[in-house]
Amino acid sequence: MIRVTLLKNAGEFTGFECKGHAGYAEAGSDIVCAAVSILTTTCVNALESVAGIEAKIQVEDGLMKAYLPENAGHDAQVIFGFLRQGLRDIADEYPRYLQLTEKKIIGGSKQC
Repeated sequence: MIRVTLLKNAGEFTGFECKGHAGYAEAGSDIVCAAVSILTTTCVNALESVAGIEAKIQVEDGLMKAYLPENAGHDAQVIFGFLRQGLRDIADEYPRYLQLTEKKIIGGSKQC
């Protein structure tokens, strides 16, 4: 199962942590894994190319973490809203393969 946690502070997104493998199908044929990978990668790429924000990123096998700098702004919140909606849609359709949660973080952003 893929577990994605969207991190928030004072009602605003501050980052996400995505870990695990969906297990829906064999590697290379897993549509759940592909969909989550596309959404998370597009989120990080859009932060940089659309919003001009450089997030702190960590990527390893089965793990992706991205944290926004403080006061990232409105565009970052819109991009994260897009990510949340896409992940919710996948989790609703494939609840055995994707768990989506939101976690309130007290204080500043987490670090990779």
